[in-house]
Amino acid sequence: MCWMEHQNGLLKYLLLLFVPKVYKRRTKLALVIHMLLYKLGKLKREQKLYLGILIQSGKAKKRTKTIFGNLNPVWDEKFYFECHNSSDRIKVRVWDEDDDIKSRVKQHFKKESDDFLGQTIIEVRTLSGEMDVWYNLEKRTDKSAVSGAIRLKINVEIKGEEKVAPYHVQYTCLHENLFHHLTELKNNGVVKVPEVKGDEAWKVYFDDAPQEIVDEFAIRYGIEAIYQAMTHFSCLSSKYMCPGVPAVMSTLLANINAFYAHTAVATNVSASDRFAASNFGRERFVKLLDQLHNSLRIDLSKYRDNFPASNPERLQDLKSTVDLLTSITFFRMKVQELASPPRASAVVKDCVRACLDSTYKYIFDNCFDLYNQLLDQNKKQDVPREEQGPTIKNLEFWPKLITLMVTIIDEDRTAYTPVLNQFPQELNMGKVSADVIWNLFAQDMKYAMEEHEKHRLCKSTDYMNLHFKVKWFYNEYVRDLPAFKEAAAEYSLWFEPFVMQWLDENEDVSMEFLHGALERDKKDGFQQTSEHALFSCSVVDVFTQLNQSFEIIKKLECPNPEALAHSMRRFATTISKVLLQYAAIISKDFSSYCTEEKVPCILMNNIQQLRVQLEKMFESMGGKDLDTEASAMLKDVQAKLNTVLDELSAIFGASFQPIIEDCVKQMNVELQTMKGNANATTNRNNAAIDAETVLRPLMDFLDKTLTLSAKICEKTVLKRVLKELWKQVLNTIEKQTVLPPLTDQTGAQTIFGAAKDLGQLSKLKDHVIREEARSLTPRQCAIMEVVLATIKQYFHAGGSGLKKTFLEKSPDLQSLRYALSLYTQTTDTLIKKFIDTQTSQGQSCNGFVGEVSVQIDLFTHPGTGEHKVTVKIVAVNNLTWQTTAMFRPFVEVYALGPNLNDKKRKYGTKTKSNTWSPKYNEIFHFLLSNEDGPGAFELHICVKDYCFAREDRVIGMAVIQLRDIMDKGSCASWYPLVKNIQMDETGLTILRILSQRTNDEVAKEFVRLKSDTRSAEEMA
Repeated sequence: MCWMEHQNGLLKYLLLLFVPKVYKRRTKLALVIHMLLYKLGKLKREQKLYLGILIQSGKAKKRTKTIFGNLNPVWDEKFYFECHNSSDRIKVRVWDEDDDIKSRVKQHFKKESDDFLGQTIIEVRTLSGEMDVWYNLEKRTDKSAVSGAIRLKINVEIKGEEKVAPYHVQYTCLHENLFHHLTELKNNGVVKVPEVKGDEAWKVYFDDAPQEIVDEFAIRYGIEAIYQAMTHFSCLSSKYMCPGVPAVMSTLLANINAFYAHTAVATNVSASDRFAASNFGRERFVKLLDQLHNSLRIDLSKYRDNFPASNPERLQDLKSTVDLLTSITFFRMKVQELASPPRASAVVKDCVRACLDSTYKYIFDNCFDLYNQLLDQNKKQDVPREEQGPTIKNLEFWPKLITLMVTIIDEDRTAYTPVLNQFPQELNMGKVSADVIWNLFAQDMKYAMEEHEKHRLCKSTDYMNLHFKVKWFYNEYVRDLPAFKEAAAEYSLWFEPFVMQWLDENEDVSMEFLHGALERDKKDGFQQTSEHALFSCSVVDVFTQLNQSFEIIKKLECPNPEALAHSMRRFATTISKVLLQYAAIISKDFSSYCTEEKVPCILMNNIQQLRVQLEKMFESMGGKDLDTEASAMLKDVQAKLNTVLDELSAIFGASFQPIIEDCVKQMNVELQTMKGNANATTNRNNAAIDAETVLRPLMDFLDKTLTLSAKICEKTVLKRVLKELWKQVLNTIEKQTVLPPLTDQTGAQTIFGAAKDLGQLSKLKDHVIREEARSLTPRQCAIMEVVLATIKQYFHAGGSGLKKTFLEKSPDLQSLRYALSLYTQTTDTLIKKFIDTQTSQGQSCNGFVGEVSVQIDLFTHPGTGEHKVTVKIVAVNNLTWQTTAMFRPFVEVYALGPNLNDKKRKYGTKTKSNTWSPKYNEIFHFLLSNEDGPGAFELHICVKDYCFAREDRVIGMAVIQLRDIMDKGSCASWYPLVKNIQMDETGLTILRILSQRTNDEVAKEFVRLKSDTRSAEEMA
């Protein structure tokens, strides 16, 4: 009751103070007409407009001049009126003047001859001081067609109140004093926001009694509602940080915007013009908004302090503050009509960034204390102040800083982002927070890692752990931000030196682990890890270590292609060193394990398992997308391991050589008992039975060996073992059975010399042994054909062994078959084949020993068809020969070819004493068979040093094939002398077969000539 009485008393006092008497007022008005009209309905350009002004009480009338054909006329005319009562009204009407004959006639019958276009009625009591106001034109009746507005500048002087402030100024004073009284004196500086709802709630500024006061004053003295709103907005601007005030201010400004901007659409008066005519004052309100805008930006730049996340009411004020900023931006765009005012979203984003910038600096400078606040009291650590910041001695600062950064970003995500949701496409607090903090953190971290790189006082594992922490932060908060989606992250480059350091140390650890694993495996006897795993535990241990290392690299999830490539190259180097070292250790001692039953196979399985695991690791590291250099390195390791496996397979296969040779010797014994020459049909029928008998020793060995290998070896290793055994078996059969040895040591030595330049001396020696000469009969050849077919079928094993294509294309099998095919051919056929295939006999890779001049003439008898070859040995030049005795060089000429058994095949020149370029000019004639053309023959020329009572010494030789000169008919040329004849595998095979035909003089002579080599010189 006391409160109500106090309020009523205050109301009466304020009414007496601010509200003067309203009766018998003498008012003097000065009216300046400044009119703009838009969209005047059906008006035409040629119409003539004028204003009629009427003071209703005094019946005073005024009229403006007429303006022709302008829908937006401007008069700028002044009129003066006197009003004696505040209840008087001013009527302003717009007319279209008609002055034609028809209108003049109408004037006699009608009161109004002109066309009515609209009017506005102004209450005199609502006028005060100087006013510049737009009034909408209204209809007089429902039939009126009215649109547009009129602008009036009015100056009011009230008699007796010339020195009294205008009513708008009085209202402002009233409103401001009430606001101050209620806020500062009654509520300790806190604005009390009325609890009202509804569309008109924004017009309620105070509680009941104060609100009634301002409303009463406004009604009595014509204070516009928009003026009241702007006045209250001005009062609130000094208390905008009080709880609930930002929401009220935002609502007020939104309605002010609506008043000036939205209604302009109907009246066609620009919002800027309407605002310029405001009684509040354009410059005053604009200045007020500018100051408020700046203040809001400053406070938003400290939104964590001013609007703490722990206070829901303040968070709502934060949202309203942003709404208020948005309303200010709207006012500038739509009311002030500025071209490009700062966007509210951009302003808020800048404020957020500024706040985050200072927040990051704060947590960086106070990291230790702030981190301790997050911990339990028992876990807090006391660290000297100088050691609480970042240091090169340890990395403890950075994980703590990251933890604090996470709390900041999470707070922005969970508390501030849902509140500041006015700009969903332009502003996300969580994302902006992560963006700003990461960029600031990146600068500090990059610099810190550069300093650490110079000193490296911490363990590589500490750097790796920090790397993982930074990676987690980046992936969790930064990776999906728009600015980082397409860009390669740089943080991996900061840690690259330390990742490389860790990889270097890891390589040493891996090598130590390798040696330890092999020692343990060796101690255990290289046992299989399980029944189904055919390799030993050392392979598993080595790749367990490598895979663990790779998992760490993989978990880094390096987003930077350059840093990833460097890591992969370095790790590929580690893989290469470890695996090749493993292979080297196995290869070194492998031969010593070949006498054991299972160990060699398990060791080869280990190498194969290295290859399998390496391929898996290659795929894990990226496969086709792996860095080119790293990929090439791993592929090279794979190729080297493949070579090692081939070498081990060859060593393992060679370990069976003595056993295979013994088996083949037993085969030969059985085969020698089957020399009988039956007919071809009988040979074919008995060949299968005989072959089974011959193969029994070899098959017993193969069954035992391959059965064990099939159980122990992996499939890939088994095939390699099969290939090596296949080669060993076929080569041994070729050396001991099919290709016979030479019978005399002299002949053997000559073939050795002939094979030197072929690089096949070792192979040829294997075929030359001191045994009784033997040659295969047709029956034995038939048996060997079946033997080869059986062995091939055995190694194929119905598809489980070697492929048929490999066996068929095997050069060892082809060589054997070819040798067997040659056994059945005659001496003439073999010599002819030798001459036909050996086209490079006279070439040399170790120089020439002289040259011989020969003239050759060919003649074919037209009747008999016999070929006559005339050979003239002209001279020998530049012989290279040293001797301590008399030097007596001479030349021997041989005709070689088919069907020369009954022909003279050899001629020789006379000797010449002590001359190294002797002249002979001797002619010899050879008659050749008519069964073959000259192309099937060749001349073999040999220059020798004659020695009395001992064998002549060979100086050099040359071969002239008649096919080269048969088209010409004759030829005279110098031919170089070589130390020995060159031949290929076919030539050597033919010589081996011919060497066994001891009863054939032609064969013996041919073998001797082709196997001759230059004799040793006598040194002084």
